[in-house]
Amino acid sequence: MDGLFEVEPAASGPARGDGGAAGKGSLSGNTHSSAPLAVRMRPRTLDELVGQQQLREPGSPLRQLIEGDQSMSLLLWGPPGTGKTTIASILSQQTDRKFVEVSAVAAGVKEVRAAIDAARSELVRTGHETVLFVDEVHRFTKAQQDALLPGVENRWVTLVAATTENPFFSVISPLLSRSLLLRLESLTDDDVRRVLDQAIADERGLDGKIDVDDEALAHLVRLAGGDARRSLTYLEAAAGAATSKGSTTVDLATAETAVDQAAVRYDRQGDQHYDVISAFIKSVRGSDVDAALHYLARMIEAGEDPRFIARRLVISASEDIGLADPTALTTAVAAAQAVQLIGMPEARLNLAQATIALTVAPKSNAVIKAIDAASADVRAGKIGQVPPHLRDAHYAGAKNIGHGKSYVYSHDEPFGIAEQQYAPDAIGDAAYYQPTNLGAEATIKERWERVRRLIRGAR
Repeated sequence: MDGLFEVEPAASGPARGDGGAAGKGSLSGNTHSSAPLAVRMRPRTLDELVGQQQLREPGSPLRQLIEGDQSMSLLLWGPPGTGKTTIASILSQQTDRKFVEVSAVAAGVKEVRAAIDAARSELVRTGHETVLFVDEVHRFTKAQQDALLPGVENRWVTLVAATTENPFFSVISPLLSRSLLLRLESLTDDDVRRVLDQAIADERGLDGKIDVDDEALAHLVRLAGGDARRSLTYLEAAAGAATSKGSTTVDLATAETAVDQAAVRYDRQGDQHYDVISAFIKSVRGSDVDAALHYLARMIEAGEDPRFIARRLVISASEDIGLADPTALTTAVAAAQAVQLIGMPEARLNLAQATIALTVAPKSNAVIKAIDAASADVRAGKIGQVPPHLRDAHYAGAKNIGHGKSYVYSHDEPFGIAEQQYAPDAIGDAAYYQPTNLGAEATIKERWERVRRLIRGAR
């Protein structure tokens, strides 16, 4: 069946895994010796799973589900390499259920329904239940997710759906409400090191035939970025490099040769997209140039849309700097235009310049506070009538009804400022804009206070 991957229930004696993140080959306990290291080292029980302590506690919902052999669908949300596929495998093996994987990339509604129909027939014919694993369920359309509902509602299958994206945005509500949502956390460096130590010593891994020195091991841990599957892939590459040189030791030089770049943990459509841009803007606001440049580089290297970054800088120029540095907005807009004109990779220089300029600029949130205060009054109904002398008086008869009468033309007055009422009576005493004493806004504050007194007739 296209888009489907089936594994019969494993016999006892499952294969320990990746610490929560092996690859997606055979999920049975009898993994072929030529399978990737991450597949051979897949955990077989919850106790062998590395990390995710919150899910493995005695009495936890997941442990009750597996050890109590209950039928309940799961929605697993977490970064890559944290154990989503492994948990589905453990559930299948420890509860003696057939394992069927539906590819969210290759399968359509037809394949989803076929998988559920087959599971239903199996249940009716033999009483044998099926674990239906859907990886990257966020890639399914609404119609494809809808097709899962009958199987979940009637418990024809035990659905285990995995996603790296926030399910509240990417999974339909009926499926969310019928599933137990479990959130998986990125593995710590200690977790990843434990995964690697196990793989080095275990007979299904390197079987103690390859040593990895401390510096090389630390390098592999750092490159993994909390992803157990990636750490095992890197270890396998480094061990292969050492073997090809006739060595039984992976030193730092060998590890660096085998794996020379850390993968960037970033998802343009997921939480990381929002988390990193949030950290970026907060670093700009907090005036930490180094941190801001770090997050900028992280987004650029991950392939983030440079126009998105530029737009956020334009917003920050008004929200966080405002008139404390009136050139900030000009700089940000210029960078946004440069991104359009030049494109990447050269436009990264323009983004970096704007980032540095905005980060070191004096800060003021007076602009956003002013418009928020004004908007709050409008929403509260403080509208009032436009003063008659400010109303449109260009048409015939307008002056007869008082429009424009007694209006004072500001340019005819000393200093170009006329003493008259501009605001409606309802907000006559409003003082929305409160300039700070920071940067250029200090000068603006002094002038605005004088102007406000002149306009309102207070000497």
